[in-house]
Amino acid sequence: NTSECEKYACCPLPPYLEDSGCVIEEDDNAGRPLRDVCFHLLKLYSDRCYDLDQLLDPRSVTSDPLDFRLSWHLWEVLRALNYSHLSQQSRGVLNTSFAAQLESEGLW
Repeated sequence: NTSECEKYACCPLPPYLEDSGCVIEEDDNAGRPLRDVCFHLLKLYSDRCYDLDQLLDPRSVTSDPLDFRLSWHLWEVLRALNYSHLSQQSRGVLNTSFAAQLESEGLW
């Protein structure tokens, strides 16, 4: 509950934004601040119903919003751990985006 000028630590930004200072990067789609994937994993650990869309957003890992490599693999690990509260639409986007990425690299 401190004001903007009284912050004592920077918010957990993704690695590619770490050197940008304490600026909160806003997510254009939902108005949520962009956070590091490790932060989201800690939130999921403390709240089993934490929003997986934020966690699996590629921008929480890389500056390329079309790089779904880690997001897809992370989803597979979470699914194996019985986390299943990702919407059907988000699952479809994740699977087709990663498949398209693999196809564009000639790995199909």
